[in-house]
Amino acid sequence: MLSFLLCLIPVVSFSQVTSSIDSTSVKIGEEIQYSIQVMVDTTDVVIFPEGQSFLPLEVIESYKIDTTIEQAKYRLIKKYGLTQFDSGKFTIPAQRVMINNKAFVTDSTKVEIRDVVVDTTKQKMFDIKPAVDVDRPPFDFKKFLLWVVPILAIIGILVFIFFRRKKRKEAKEVILPPYEEAIFALKKLDDSHLLKEHKSKEYYSNLTEIVKRYLDREVDDTVLESTSDELIERLILHKDAGHFDFDRETIRHLDQILKRADLVKFAKMQQAEGQAQADRSTIEEIINETHEVIPEPTEEELLENEQYLEALRKKRERKKWMVGATTLIGALLVSALVYGGVKGFDNLKDLLFGNEIRELAEGRWVKSEYGNPMVIIETPKVLLRADIPTPEGLQSTVKDLSVFTLGKKGDDLYIVLTTSKFRQAHEVDLQETLESSLTELEKGGAKNMVVKQDEFETNKGIKGLRAYGEFNIQVSNNEVLKDASSYELLLFAQPEGVQQVLIVYNDDGRFAEGIKKRIAESIELEISETKR
Repeated sequence: MLSFLLCLIPVVSFSQVTSSIDSTSVKIGEEIQYSIQVMVDTTDVVIFPEGQSFLPLEVIESYKIDTTIEQAKYRLIKKYGLTQFDSGKFTIPAQRVMINNKAFVTDSTKVEIRDVVVDTTKQKMFDIKPAVDVDRPPFDFKKFLLWVVPILAIIGILVFIFFRRKKRKEAKEVILPPYEEAIFALKKLDDSHLLKEHKSKEYYSNLTEIVKRYLDREVDDTVLESTSDELIERLILHKDAGHFDFDRETIRHLDQILKRADLVKFAKMQQAEGQAQADRSTIEEIINETHEVIPEPTEEELLENEQYLEALRKKRERKKWMVGATTLIGALLVSALVYGGVKGFDNLKDLLFGNEIRELAEGRWVKSEYGNPMVIIETPKVLLRADIPTPEGLQSTVKDLSVFTLGKKGDDLYIVLTTSKFRQAHEVDLQETLESSLTELEKGGAKNMVVKQDEFETNKGIKGLRAYGEFNIQVSNNEVLKDASSYELLLFAQPEGVQQVLIVYNDDGRFAEGIKKRIAESIELEISETKR
């Protein structure tokens, strides 16, 4: 009796694990489909063999598990694509399937790999043909423009930037007439905020530098090297000698300001803003009075002034370069419009100034798996996990909540992928869940929402609900983005959990819609296999 029962054990065990192949004889390189079929209860855990366990045959593809329900049991069918690149007879070894931590072994199977026979006696043979000269392809003018226009545009912009910087540098180096230089420096000092920032030392240093530089160029070329007392003494000497008809009161005012400036600069005395402004006005009056007593230079003197002529020449050269650069840029813009119309202009603009949404569309995309129940999706960049705890109201029903994002609110592209794993399997009302998701979206900052909805089906045939439309994004308590953002919310449900994909984008009319469509069409969902 014991021997009889022992004989029955393998029969009972192997009755729930069987294997088969679609063909026992194939050509070299052809695929053999090897199938393992398991019949188990809904609570059993099944682990199929993985890796190169079929040697000497190679696994070229491991297919997804096909699941059917028969009389409260699961029939699981796992298929493998096998091949061999050597001819001969081979044996597929027995495979081990784990069911609830117990091993079940399939039967080994013999296969024949046939060689491909080539009959060279019946194959027509031909002599090697001589080399033939071919005509050069015609000149591709469009392709030439496609390369030349952007290059010329870049060169033109670089030339423009270079000469603009050079112009600014030369503008600083151009020596203005003494009086104009002094008045310009005073106005520039007025535009500064030195007095408001209580920087009296810097203010008086600039003020005395302006008047000394003016007197150095117009009256005495030793002024800049002189102390305040020496400067006043030399002005008095020039007046007494009759060189310039200075007013003694003007010299006295200048002496007072210079002494006050020395106290501020060297004794660190803070000067009141009103007094500083009064001293500035007095300095301008001194410069104006000095300018009136100095005779104006004649035209012949100006022409003899080499610095004046050099500045005039440089000014003319800059004007020519500006006209040339403007013409070049205009020609590039016209070429872009003629070559590609609006599209050509857009391409040129993207090349010169960049386009983030275009870079996302044309960059290298990433296909990956996220969450539980798993969502397989293709995106321009990898989604990053967000540490968001499960809300207290859902902790009793949701076992695991996972959130993955790309970008942030207000970006050109914002993606949020959410998966919820239930503690116990139950039916889900998709419509109610969709309305709840839209409500949460409004709480998260979506204002003036326009909602349209319809059914959605993935490329794998899994159905769900879709909501789409537009809304304004509130990025802070008082700030709402003026331009409306487009959105698409995709929702899927199964007894084990809910999967949700939200795509928010600024529709530029060129790339954003294509990005959204590509993401939505790439979605794949995998049913949880923990309870099979």
